[in-house]
Amino acid sequence: MRIRRSTGTALLAASTLVLAACAAGPNNAAQTGATHVAGFWWGLWHGVISPVTFIVSLFNQHVNIYEVHNNGGWYNFGFMVGVAVVFGSARGSAATRRRRTRRSDRDR
Repeated sequence: MRIRRSTGTALLAASTLVLAACAAGPNNAAQTGATHVAGFWWGLWHGVISPVTFIVSLFNQHVNIYEVHNNGGWYNFGFMVGVAVVFGSARGSAATRRRRTRRSDRDR
């Protein structure tokens, strides 16, 4: 029992560190002219890390969820695809779990 608890604690700590490493940093370009414009791939990445970035933005006013200097439609599309990947996968796994449970109940 003690090993299981310490393994769970270590896994939780490692997961927290990995998620913290994915958070976006301060947006220095917000106050200056755009030198780099974010496109689809940056939008996709920002959408994927948006839950972590949102939590960090609550405590740090220099962190933004959304890139200020983007190229418009393609960045928006990438951002939404990234958000759908993160939040859509949880719904899909729950539905899969329910289907498995129903099948196992039928087989009994």
